[in-house]
Amino acid sequence: MKNSNLTKKIGLIIGPLACLLLLMNPYQFVSIEADRVIAVALWMIVWWITEAVSISITALLPLLLFPLLGVLDIKEVSQNYGSPIIFLFFGGFVMALALEKVKLHKRIALTIIKLTGTSPNRVILGFMIATAFMSMWISNTASTVVMLPIALSVIKLLINDKDGFTKGDKNFALNIMLGIAFAANIGGVATIIGTPPNSVLIGFLENEYQIEISFLRWMTLGLPFSIIMLVVVYWILVKWIYPNKLEDFMESSTIINLELKKLGIINKKEKRVLIIFGITISLWVFRTTINGLLPQLQITDTLISVLGALSLFCLPINQSKKRGFILEWEDTQKLPWGILMLFGGGLALAKGLSHVGLIEVIANTISENKNWSVLLIASLLIVVMLFMTELMSNVALVSIFVPVVAGIALGLNIPMLHILIPVTIASSCAFMLPMATPPNAIVFASGYVKVSEMARVGIILNIISIIILIASFYFIIPILFEY
Repeated sequence: MKNSNLTKKIGLIIGPLACLLLLMNPYQFVSIEADRVIAVALWMIVWWITEAVSISITALLPLLLFPLLGVLDIKEVSQNYGSPIIFLFFGGFVMALALEKVKLHKRIALTIIKLTGTSPNRVILGFMIATAFMSMWISNTASTVVMLPIALSVIKLLINDKDGFTKGDKNFALNIMLGIAFAANIGGVATIIGTPPNSVLIGFLENEYQIEISFLRWMTLGLPFSIIMLVVVYWILVKWIYPNKLEDFMESSTIINLELKKLGIINKKEKRVLIIFGITISLWVFRTTINGLLPQLQITDTLISVLGALSLFCLPINQSKKRGFILEWEDTQKLPWGILMLFGGGLALAKGLSHVGLIEVIANTISENKNWSVLLIASLLIVVMLFMTELMSNVALVSIFVPVVAGIALGLNIPMLHILIPVTIASSCAFMLPMATPPNAIVFASGYVKVSEMARVGIILNIISIIILIASFYFIIPILFEY
């Protein structure tokens, strides 16, 4: 605890000091504006890593510093904190809250344990497989939101057992949280619709170069990559970094059956929440089809999410009560509002990086060096993409980076798909920091994961991802994607 407090105190000073020193530096690294954004990013990184203050408070720094430094005005910065993606997260959090309120998450959790068995490692694997599969079809945020309350109820079963919350229990809780987040990130890679960066790439190729990648063709690479990474994540978490060494939960599956019996038959509240949840997930899955059939609607994931949330506040349960709805506004006190600020800060930082052209400078510097081999340039682009997405929205980063990488591929006289695909997949392989992806931030909000614990596993997974993607660029992609 003392070391933790000392780290926070040191980080509290080093963050603004590093920013100030960079701003006062007489030598220009990139440009005056770009150096200012780098300085702010450095301050945020130090505070995020050391947790000197709440990471949600750190996320507000762009709102203060970008206008003061003349990078963006207050209107341009504040728009990021009210972005549609923020309301997508809000709706997801509201639906998770409803699951918890009616105890439907506990019923589902107990059922999963019953089906997967009471071995802790099998439970972790079951959660990972379920999350990854869902993330193939719906957003990684939505899949994480679905699984989080179920996982929390499983963890609470351990906390309430006879021996309390032991070190093994702690590692199990950590494994299941990190496993869900990482599986959500990985699962989206498998399909074109699984994660927004994939869709950005497909749209860019079709609009600019009339290159079409079919759903099945993408899966010939995306699905094997997801499966390999899922196995790697499971092994590293459970067998290497955070082994739990627990015996079967509660010593017998009979306890699970007793817990299910206590819940009784599914009631009206649970049924209605389940219906709303099912409809919302179905709309997420079939959104593209619906928009194709009814183009005048043009529904989005955010609209679907808000619709689901509003339904929970408007659908009555008890007609005899004046306000007998599934959720009341008072219930939102339990929502992780700080995480919404965290995402807003990430989007604001991305806007700053984009505005000053820092990403283009990095990419152009790589492409202009004619002495480097194609393999080295591709490797550097993969590394840059993967580690930059730890700090900013992968959708924004891909939107900025993909056209530049396409230009680099043309300049190097190599098929652009060979380099664009691994670089785009790299944007979904951010495992180190809570603000890197929505799933990372959502599980961080649970309270069972520290930044240092996520970073310890994340850096290893980042390196493994880079190795697999470089190998795919050199050996696999030229076979699967000839042009």
